[in-house]
Amino acid sequence: MPACVPTRAADSTPTKRVHQPHSPPPSRPRRLRIAGADLSASIAVFLIALPLSLGIALATGAPLQSGLVAAAVGGLVAGRLGGSPLQVSGPAAGLTVVTADLIHRYGWRTTCAITVLAGLAQVGLGCLRVARTALAVSPAIVHGMLAGIGVTIAVAQLHIVLGGTPHSAVLDNLWALPAQLARLQPAALSVSALTLALLFVWPRLPGRTGDLLRRVPAALVAVTGATAAASLAGLPLPKVDLPSWRSHALAGLPEGPVAGLAAAVLTTTLVCSVQSLLGAVAVDKLAAGRRPHPGRSDLDRELLGQGAGNVVSGALGGLPIAGVAVRSSANVRSGAVSRNSTMLHGVWVVVAALLMVPLLELIPLAALATLVMAVGIQMVSLHHIRTVTRHREVLVYAVTTLGVVLLGVLQGVTLGVAVAVAVALHRLTRTRITHEDRKGVHHVRVRGQLTFLAVPRLSRALHLVPAGAPAVVELDGSFMDHAAYESLQDWQRTHLAQGGKVALTGRAGNPAAVPAPGAPALTGSQESAGASACRCRPWTPWRNHQCEQPLKTPPGSHPGGAATASGPSGRQLARGISAFQRNTAPLMRGELARLAREGQRPSGLFLTCADSRLVTSMITSSGPGDLFVVRNVGNLVPPPGAERGDDSVAAAVEYAVDVLRVRSITVCGHSGCGAMQALLASGPGAARTPLERWLRHGVPSLERMADEERPRARIAGRESADTVEQLCLTNVVQQLEHLGAHESVARALDEGTLELHGMYFHVGEAQAYLLAGSREADVFGGVGATEEERSPA
Repeated sequence: MPACVPTRAADSTPTKRVHQPHSPPPSRPRRLRIAGADLSASIAVFLIALPLSLGIALATGAPLQSGLVAAAVGGLVAGRLGGSPLQVSGPAAGLTVVTADLIHRYGWRTTCAITVLAGLAQVGLGCLRVARTALAVSPAIVHGMLAGIGVTIAVAQLHIVLGGTPHSAVLDNLWALPAQLARLQPAALSVSALTLALLFVWPRLPGRTGDLLRRVPAALVAVTGATAAASLAGLPLPKVDLPSWRSHALAGLPEGPVAGLAAAVLTTTLVCSVQSLLGAVAVDKLAAGRRPHPGRSDLDRELLGQGAGNVVSGALGGLPIAGVAVRSSANVRSGAVSRNSTMLHGVWVVVAALLMVPLLELIPLAALATLVMAVGIQMVSLHHIRTVTRHREVLVYAVTTLGVVLLGVLQGVTLGVAVAVAVALHRLTRTRITHEDRKGVHHVRVRGQLTFLAVPRLSRALHLVPAGAPAVVELDGSFMDHAAYESLQDWQRTHLAQGGKVALTGRAGNPAAVPAPGAPALTGSQESAGASACRCRPWTPWRNHQCEQPLKTPPGSHPGGAATASGPSGRQLARGISAFQRNTAPLMRGELARLAREGQRPSGLFLTCADSRLVTSMITSSGPGDLFVVRNVGNLVPPPGAERGDDSVAAAVEYAVDVLRVRSITVCGHSGCGAMQALLASGPGAARTPLERWLRHGVPSLERMADEERPRARIAGRESADTVEQLCLTNVVQQLEHLGAHESVARALDEGTLELHGMYFHVGEAQAYLLAGSREADVFGGVGATEEERSPA
């Protein structure tokens, strides 16, 4: 047992605690500290949540108190236990149709029991860590589901807006609409019109005065204005009725057919989970540029928190809860920095439910119905429709929407999934194969994915090529299964044996991804008669397969001449650019346009070697706008004030920290670094060339490696393979020290707004290692296939 662990003597008395002279002082109880930003954000969210919670309860046909119970539980329970700190949970418009149908079929107490069971199902799914599986659902299905729910809500609430009573089914509401228009209630219509006008005008108030007024949520202004107008005019309208909490109905034992109850639990679980998880992802995007950053959402924990919230809400007689986009976005935009804002909003709801009942009972039901109807209309997003149209998924969207409106949420989603699968299979099997003879050269074109279903048509087209004739097979697709591969290879082998010539290309003549007959995969062989034999994969055009012909000096030029687009290297560059413009640019144009408008906001500075084998975006799975990258020979960081210093690196560091406000800086070394080899081979003489002068900044790494009193950098679980690897590891640690000496970096580290990371990439193993320093050693631990899997240090 370590000597520092205190033990109690056998004769000591337990009646009095004696403070040991050398023991640390007793810790003081931690005080609950709430940031001012969280306090103001909680009030803003509360002002939005209060009228919406009442309106959603009204739309479902549940007791109005149930909306307040769900809002309070969503803030206090889901806010405390959930994995998305800034997401606000509560009764959601997306659950309105499901809940209304449950109440109509089973009654309120059984609906509460179904909510509890759905919460338990969510907790189970969270324990199984399957939260990210929900993100695999096609966005067209999710948006179609929400649009269908929005249409259902809007049609039902329109009856209350006009002064009537809605029916339970959408078609019944549509058929009854002409009769409702014939018997309009002027009082209800006027209050609804005022509410709708305030909802529309308030967010669009111009000028500085408008900027100040818009801080008050439009929903609160609309409901308050309509309530004040109705009260002053003395309009005889149905108003909010909140019975005594003593008579509030709690959950009861579920009653009904088992199959029906199971379907109800499944539907509630599905809608609550998908809406909450997608909401958490959306909140991460909204808060991406925030400083300090609250951290990415833990989706499995979020599912657990939502499940616990539904269990508590259902047990207390509340509506089902889920993450709510309107409240969450208001929370982020109001400057919330932690989950305290979400929890505080729940506290304010509890206070309002207990102390503001007389004021709440002045609100006309027509105002709440108008508010919920506006939310339902907004759920049918034109932006989403344009997006699914651009991705050719409008059929999935339309079928899901109509299915939800006409059949119900679970049935509509099931139809959407079936159509999405059918569309995917159709795209996979829709292959167009053509044959054309162009001046004696036979061209066989394959458009689409090449699977076993297309093998008969492929075989017929290939056999139209006469024996011994030159042929070009153009493959325009990203997938080829084994049956198609074997068929194509058999034909190619036979055609070459008969004296023919074959060139396999991608679109526009780019090399195709099929090995030559008899050759191993991913290698090339030169075809007879000079036919193109490059067999590079089209999805990895950067890979060096050693299948290109050696570059030859163009006639009439000399090796030292400038490269032109007409030379072999120029043509290779042009092909690469052409492939980008054709395949990648259309997919990235929207994101790059957004970055062009908003400017770059990278999360980190990544400083690495100029070695061509290090592809930063590939190693870090990053994209445009994610990382600010600086590359030089040997991933060196000259310390400030160093002789023969290089201001380009210091300037990049200063710009990244002070201007871009990056949250991390990573220094990445790699195996087999030529700069480290040159540094080991360099002598003590004067540096004469630019490379030798630059490598002088690596001398402190050499000295650190030679210093036996310093801990040696190593990879977890093994010693360094050789001196070069030892220097590569040591160099990363040394350059991190150089970084910390720069003024801007030191200041950001003191403020806690910046982190420094060391990284080592073993090229031959395709394995990344992250530095985990300690007093005993600087250890680089391997990063596994999952985010948190590390080798033991």
